[in-house]
Amino acid sequence: MIPAQERLIAALDVPSTDDARRLVATLGDAVSFYKIGMELLMAPGFFELLASLKADGNKVFVDLKFFDIPETVARAVRNLSERGADFCTIHGNQSIMEAAAKAKSGTTKVLAVTALTSLDQGDLDDLGFRCDIADLVLSRARRSLAAGCDGVVSSGLEVERLRREAPRELICVTPGIRPVENRLEADQKRVMTPSAAIHAGADYLVIGRPIRDAVDPRAMALQIQAEIAAALNTAGSPS
Repeated sequence: MIPAQERLIAALDVPSTDDARRLVATLGDAVSFYKIGMELLMAPGFFELLASLKADGNKVFVDLKFFDIPETVARAVRNLSERGADFCTIHGNQSIMEAAAKAKSGTTKVLAVTALTSLDQGDLDDLGFRCDIADLVLSRARRSLAAGCDGVVSSGLEVERLRREAPRELICVTPGIRPVENRLEADQKRVMTPSAAIHAGADYLVIGRPIRDAVDPRAMALQIQAEIAAALNTAGSPS
C-alpha cells in the first residue's frame, strides 16, 4: 500500500538548487516526495540537493531519462542507487531496460518512459511511430516488466488501459497533471486532473508548475493532497 501522502510527487523544476530548497521549505510537510531532473542537473549542487532531501526523510525521483548503451545506463543507475534515489527513469530498447533493472539496488525502482505527455498522435507520426499512442504505451509497459523494470511513466490517458491489460504490479507514475480541467500549456498535450488520474489507476502523480507557480504553493499542494485522498476514498486504492 502506498501512503496517500507519498502519491504526490512535487517536481522541483526550478533554475537552481537554492530555488529548489526554498520551494521545499515553503511546502513543508505538505509534500514528502520530490522530483529532480535535467534543469537542476545543469546547476551546481544537484547531488548535494538529493542527499539533503533524503537526509530530511523525503523520497526522491531522479528524472534524467537515461538513454545510452546498456553498460553506460547500468553504471548510471548503479550510482544513483548508491545515492539513495527512490525512482529513476530510462528510455531505450530491451537490452537497455534489462541492464538498468539488473544494476539497481536498495530501494531504487527503475521506470521506463513510454510516451512523453508533450507528444500527441501527430508527433508520433512525425517521429515514424506508425501506431496508436495507447498501443505504444502498453507495449512499452509489458516489455519493461519483462526486462525487470518496476514500472512506467505514462500519461493518465493511458493508465486505465494499462490497469486492464498490464500486470497489476506495474507502478504507474503519471505526469501532465493539472488541477483544473482542460488547463493546457503549449508543451503539455495529454493532461488529466489529479482525481481523474487516481480513478484511472495512477499510483503517483508528478505535478510541477501548478504548485511552483501558485500564489501559495503550500496551499495548492494541500489542495491536491486532499483531492488525491478523496479520489482514493471513492475509487478504492489502486495499489
